[in-house]
Amino acid sequence: MIKIVSTIGLSTVQDLGRDQNYRHGVSIGGAMDRLALALGNALLGNPEGAASIEVTLYPFKIEFLSDMDCAVTGADSSADLDGQRLPTNWAFKAKQGQVLTLNRLVSGSFAYIALRGGIDVPEILGSRATHLRCTFGGYEGRMLKPGDILNADRPQQNARTLPEGGFGAESPQTALTAPKSLYHSDSGITLMRYLPAAEHPHFDDTSLKDLVQTPWQITPQSSRAGFRLSGPTLRLKETLEMRSHGIVPGVIQVPPGGAPIVQTADSQTSGGYPKIGTVIEPDLWRLAQTRIGSNIQFVETTYAEAIAAHREMQAYLANVRSLTETYRDFLQ
Repeated sequence: MIKIVSTIGLSTVQDLGRDQNYRHGVSIGGAMDRLALALGNALLGNPEGAASIEVTLYPFKIEFLSDMDCAVTGADSSADLDGQRLPTNWAFKAKQGQVLTLNRLVSGSFAYIALRGGIDVPEILGSRATHLRCTFGGYEGRMLKPGDILNADRPQQNARTLPEGGFGAESPQTALTAPKSLYHSDSGITLMRYLPAAEHPHFDDTSLKDLVQTPWQITPQSSRAGFRLSGPTLRLKETLEMRSHGIVPGVIQVPPGGAPIVQTADSQTSGGYPKIGTVIEPDLWRLAQTRIGSNIQFVETTYAEAIAAHREMQAYLANVRSLTETYRDFLQ
């Protein structure tokens, strides 16, 4: 059991979302960085999609009301337990009365706090994720606030506790193969692979070049529904009359103004803007961890390369889970 001691806002309970209800007009939602959420659960031996706290604004502070295994993953948030600094992507034992503080961002945007067994809130439409616009899911369908009490779901009977001092995992930034661009080598630019979408051939040659050759800045108008980008104006060869159609997180839509929008976790389920591309799922965590005001770069890829990236990400999570289980067995 934990208590929210302080929060600025926008932090919520999230899991991997509601991908089984898209046909009913319910957005997938869930964690912005699905990889970080799954990593925290792997470190604790939880099911991959167990609910965790997604922290968006800092500082964020919780008090442990009982002894509990915990993990902090995702953004480097200068986390500490009773003032003792914790490494990133780290699982540890917390004792009753101790306080975990996520102080400030060093890198990234979204941090995740996972508890052994996952956070116990009601399932709605097969998920515990908070849907803020529809005010359901998570904790009372809203952002967390000081004084909220959250319980951990019952851990598995055969779960092995963490060793004293805890342990961590290699960061996805170093463990996974990073995209490469022919046009930019600036380490301050986040590279993301995309596949051409249905209306890709309808954009003029200049726009197609600008898409991959020019850095795009994430604007303050971005949200959990979509990241709005600033850069060159993308133009169609001719006006298209389109009906609304299904869209998913990762789709790059281009409104009439020519400034692209990358759909993210809480994206709408349909839209009528032309689609120039789709960021591959294994790179969406990179987008989520890129701060507003920073630059991103699109890199065209192939379906085969996208599948290989997905398999690499799944192998990384499986390796973390295997190593942590082996480590616990060795110590116990």
